[in-house]
Amino acid sequence: MNLPKRYIIAVVTVFTVALFFGCESNFKEVQKINFSEFVPGSDADTVNIKYTDSGLITGVLKSPKMLDYSNLDFPFTEFPKGIDVTLYDKKQKRTFIVSNYAVSYKLTGIIDLQGKVKITSETGQMLETEQLYFDQKNEWFYTERKFKLTDAKGISYGQGIDFSKDFKVINSQRVSGEFESDEKL
Repeated sequence: MNLPKRYIIAVVTVFTVALFFGCESNFKEVQKINFSEFVPGSDADTVNIKYTDSGLITGVLKSPKMLDYSNLDFPFTEFPKGIDVTLYDKKQKRTFIVSNYAVSYKLTGIIDLQGKVKITSETGQMLETEQLYFDQKNEWFYTERKFKLTDAKGISYGQGIDFSKDFKVINSQRVSGEFESDEKL
């Protein structure tokens, strides 16, 4: 049986078009199956959380919005509208923290504070920067970003700093500014 050449080309073309559209449809379905939605496990407005240890308040966190992603392999909590935190030491002295955005990573215990971060101690020391990390386990703050540190001795500027929650230990890098010193030269 000898089929005309045009007939064979038409059949092959129809088969190819059908195969192409059939595969495209399946490909889109496969994409939908492999797509996982990145949605929080819970969502809360106007949050006021109190942290305690042995009956004493160790911190108070306030935020207009909290998104909890504890349903993921690397769980975290996001505060897209910022936070206002008060930390208490063992003598109930306070440290105040404000930022425009924050993320708390549950597995590492690290909190990433971003956007006009401002930390103030009860004694008047104040640090301002655009991003700051807090290691909850070691109660230690650190950043490689530019900062402004204000205390009773004056104002200093720098890039890169790490310090304890109570400002008693401060290690800063690339510092400039005017401040008083008790040390004699």
